[in-house]
Amino acid sequence: MAQPDSKKIFFENLSGAGKAIAVLTSGGDAQGMNAAVRAVVRMGLYVGAKVYFIHEGYQGMVDGGDNIEEASWESVSSMLQVGGTVIGSARCKEFRSHEGRLKAAHNLVQRGITNLCVIGGDGSLTGANLFREEWSGLLKELVEKGGGEAPPSKYAALHIVGMVGSIDNDFCGTDMTIGTDSALHRIIEVVDAIMTTHQPHQKGSHLLSFHPHASRFRYLALVSALACGADWVLIPEMPPEDGWEEKMCQKLSATRSRGTRLNIIIVAEGSLDRHGKPITSSFVKDLVVKHLGFDTRVTILGHVQRGGTPSAFDRILASRMGVEAVLALLETTADTPACVVSLCGNQSVRLPLMECVQMTQEVQKAMDQKRFEEAVKLRGRSFENNLRTYKLLAHRKPESENKLESSNFNVAVLNVGAPAAGMNAAVRSAVRVGISEGHKMFAVNDGFEGFYKGQIKEVKWSDVGGWTGQGGSLLGTKRTLPAKHADKIAEQMRKYNINALLVIGGFEALESLLQLCEVRTTYEEFCIPMCMLPATISNNVPGTALSIGADTALNAIVETCDRIKQSASGTKRRVFIIETMGGYCGYLATVGGLAAGADAAYIYEEPFDIRDLQVTERAGPPVRRRFVGTENENSNDNYTTDFIYQLYSEEGKGVFDCRKNVLGHMQQGGAPSPFDRNFGTKMSAKAMQWLSKKLLETYRRGRVFANSEDSCCLLGMLGRTLVFQPVVTLKDHTDFIHRIPKEQWWLKLRPLMKILAKYKTSYDVSDSGQIEHVIHTRPKESDASVAM
Repeated sequence: MAQPDSKKIFFENLSGAGKAIAVLTSGGDAQGMNAAVRAVVRMGLYVGAKVYFIHEGYQGMVDGGDNIEEASWESVSSMLQVGGTVIGSARCKEFRSHEGRLKAAHNLVQRGITNLCVIGGDGSLTGANLFREEWSGLLKELVEKGGGEAPPSKYAALHIVGMVGSIDNDFCGTDMTIGTDSALHRIIEVVDAIMTTHQPHQKGSHLLSFHPHASRFRYLALVSALACGADWVLIPEMPPEDGWEEKMCQKLSATRSRGTRLNIIIVAEGSLDRHGKPITSSFVKDLVVKHLGFDTRVTILGHVQRGGTPSAFDRILASRMGVEAVLALLETTADTPACVVSLCGNQSVRLPLMECVQMTQEVQKAMDQKRFEEAVKLRGRSFENNLRTYKLLAHRKPESENKLESSNFNVAVLNVGAPAAGMNAAVRSAVRVGISEGHKMFAVNDGFEGFYKGQIKEVKWSDVGGWTGQGGSLLGTKRTLPAKHADKIAEQMRKYNINALLVIGGFEALESLLQLCEVRTTYEEFCIPMCMLPATISNNVPGTALSIGADTALNAIVETCDRIKQSASGTKRRVFIIETMGGYCGYLATVGGLAAGADAAYIYEEPFDIRDLQVTERAGPPVRRRFVGTENENSNDNYTTDFIYQLYSEEGKGVFDCRKNVLGHMQQGGAPSPFDRNFGTKMSAKAMQWLSKKLLETYRRGRVFANSEDSCCLLGMLGRTLVFQPVVTLKDHTDFIHRIPKEQWWLKLRPLMKILAKYKTSYDVSDSGQIEHVIHTRPKESDASVAM
């Protein structure tokens, strides 16, 4: 963790005393908006500011009255898991007029509100910026009309900070918008259900059509196609070439001949061909029925995409953005331009609002002028990479177009360690990209144990069809390390002429590659390019911010916590202790606790004692309260889940009762989340392309020979970039005894979790606006078990 230095400002200096902050949601609702509202309110109150709800968006600001309501700490309890927006959202024509904005200014000044946090799309944020620019003129006009004195100088400027709440992910400047991940969850749930019900039928195809007349849903269409392995996708940014109808039917027919019982076609409304002719779901359906005779059904995904509880990702994203928005308001001056809080990699950053709005509008201009390639680039690197990866996986190249001669290189892929959701998506991606690159692909069952036993077989393109949405590990996986059986594994590598190795797994996978590097001097069979993809729910692998499978586990934790809290909705006082997995790594406990709204998260990385386990009662009349604490399974040798449960059960007699839940292996089960499907797919595609490059570089005199450090790498996410790092260089960054990295970025989220649970703690704010933990202190004595 970063240490305080002279460049950093202590958090205590950023006081909100004497300031008033209002938060509103505008435009279309999106899952996660409530988490953002909750974070703004609690962070605002934490720094000493007054915080107000503005109900019904800009309409409530114009109407005033009860629509502008002061918020309390408890008023945002129990809203984290609620979809939509509990403070309401409305489109307001009146606010677009000068007279409407004048009324809004009057209503804000009456309450001393000069800090505005707007959660909405580009239209809502543009309106907020116009309001800010007109503010001084509006105040002057109010004085002239009212004949009173000018308001105090502290009201002279209106400060605006925006957060993008939109399921479309159509705002430039941020990697993800609030609500997008949850919308993908709804879509994938529908697709998985469709695939299940269609499997028994021999000739079936299904068209998924996104909201009518909403061409903005192209991101959802593309990413959901990638996540479910759709056979064909039509989006406005990628108009199909002439003759696409015949090519699509040929592909559907070919996949059916290889044993596929169902074809998925995704159509984003607003899709056009190269000549500007609309491509509708009904047109595609008639085409398939006429040329192939398949029983074809259409599902139109309307507002179901906006519904349901927010995903773990959206809760965390919205919470981080809400806290960052308040910090931005505290630091802003009259000369500071309006900013929007965005996600860059795994960091919250502030960007100029209108620059992002203008870039977003440029995308639509490029689309209107049919400059599709430019529109794709303007949409950002994430969209561009998703499109490139889909093309790579969905359309098998003819043999004549392969980069390498068929069967020139043999590549083996295997899973090592505990199963993690998303492993199968990664294997599918590896096999198909490898075949596209001209390699012969081999799958190894049961990890290195199966390797030395000879459980190796060649896999074809169609063998991995339908794997994307499957949980667990279809190849099988074991924790066996290769060192003891290096001779037998080398023998199998000679037998099958394995020229490259892709290992997908957790900490054991890292240890395995380190062992294989060490025996290269003894066995030349291991002098080949090798790559590891981190896949573990614990997220305890060094060299990467995220691992395949961790997001699915977080969603399992959050869903369980939601149900637990709901089960106690009629109970006055209850304490829940929830044990997560992760070994000595507290990632699941901390981030799961933040997403679930836990009051505390006890982890190994942050030592705690008996005083930290106190649950104090709030003074006043009895109210319904729940204390929810998450504990990492190896957080402390003595303060175990059973000990804490027994302690609370005894000490809480007559005050509250206690329950415990050990989540166990349910965190490893279930279908992978959309994030893990896409993350595994893109990581694996990139890894296979890297292996292809290394194979060509190290192929000399009829053989592959690679023994340099950079020929055995881990592919991890650092910041917002996927980076290949030699595994030997990661040894110094690893605590092998406790099987965790020496530095873990997510520890910086712990102060945020404590703020939202009303702990008294100290922080500093770096120049980039990131909150960093400095000192851990106790809960405030006046705090009761805080409701979520």
